[in-house]
Amino acid sequence: MKKANKKANAAIVIIGNEILSGRTQDVNVVNISKWLNPLGVRLEEVRVIPDKEDIIIKTINEIRKKFTYIFTTGGIGPTHDDITSQSIAKAFNVSYGYHKEAYKILEKYYGKGKFNEGRKKMAKLPDKAKLIFNPSSTAPGFIIDNVYCLPGVPSILKSMLGGLKNKIVGGKKILSKTINLRTVESEIALSLKKIQNKFNTVEIGSYPFFKQGKIGVSIVIRSTEEDLISDCYKDIENFVKKKNIIVV
Repeated sequence: MKKANKKANAAIVIIGNEILSGRTQDVNVVNISKWLNPLGVRLEEVRVIPDKEDIIIKTINEIRKKFTYIFTTGGIGPTHDDITSQSIAKAFNVSYGYHKEAYKILEKYYGKGKFNEGRKKMAKLPDKAKLIFNPSSTAPGFIIDNVYCLPGVPSILKSMLGGLKNKIVGGKKILSKTINLRTVESEIALSLKKIQNKFNTVEIGSYPFFKQGKIGVSIVIRSTEEDLISDCYKDIENFVKKKNIIVV
């Protein structure tokens, strides 16, 4: 049985010129982060990099030593600019070629007559990579050491996360509670600072919003300890009542 890792953390590397150009809006960070929270793995860094081999190699080799888990998104498809797999192989200094299991899965799915060169390319992976099952479009992701390589298409990525649950060892579930206020940040800044100093192991975030023509602030409390969240929330409620701030 695997032991929980109290300090498990993660980083996401978004690979794709389409993200940097503004053509595509990334939503994978949200999906991965929400999936990691119940597993007790804290997402601490996100990087967006282009489809350039030297940058992918440099980035992976830099951050895989700093985080428990690295998740990459994008660049594992059939086209010429899908270079994540071969770049990861070079980062780990291992050979790159057809993965027998991946090849069989894709060949069976497409049939020999439609299993063209582009589709065969998706079966090329770093040596000894472990597959990540893909229930949507069959083409697998892969794992090498602590690097988990996933597709960039959000619906496909999301469908593949469930298959990774037993491969991730985290700590206590990261809990959160939100209170929405009809106020501005400057009115609550000092009160929040005092509460943050009191609960220094609790993460307290302040996020302004604008809805239906009115300004407000969402206060989000995050911790692995339910009692700390509860006590912190009560202190926030107390100063909210004293200031006659409307809760929405």
